[in-house]
Amino acid sequence: MRADKIARMAADILGVGESRVWIDSKRLGELEEVVSKNDIRRLIDEGIIKVEPKKGNSRVRWKVRHEQRKKGRRRGYGKRKGKASARLDPKEAWMHRIRKIRRFLRYLRDHEVIDRRTYRELYRKAKGGEFESLRDLKTHLRDRYGIEVR
Repeated sequence: MRADKIARMAADILGVGESRVWIDSKRLGELEEVVSKNDIRRLIDEGIIKVEPKKGNSRVRWKVRHEQRKKGRRRGYGKRKGKASARLDPKEAWMHRIRKIRRFLRYLRDHEVIDRRTYRELYRKAKGGEFESLRDLKTHLRDRYGIEVR
């Protein structure tokens, strides 16, 4: 029987694909006597036919790239896909912004640059999304209250 037919039958017996069936090339003479599946089972027991282990994908290149990205490399404009909001959640961006503004307002109140009433008013405006950024708040303070802060 031909080696390809034997490999097909062996794959069926072993429950693997044909590409994983290994046949000893030094003992091809014994393959010519094969007639049935029992003969193939005997060759498997003798070690003439074996199953090759599964091949996996190497993770080495991925690990190297991953380490580089952790350092901030390979993250330039050419590597980015999608909007900025896909990379930084809009809610998270809001949290960073509002915390910075509130921290600054607390600082102004505690250092008596603004009174408690003005603090409350600005706090509510910030909560309502009136200020796009800390710079916007500072501009508002300068224009509306005449307070110059750096």
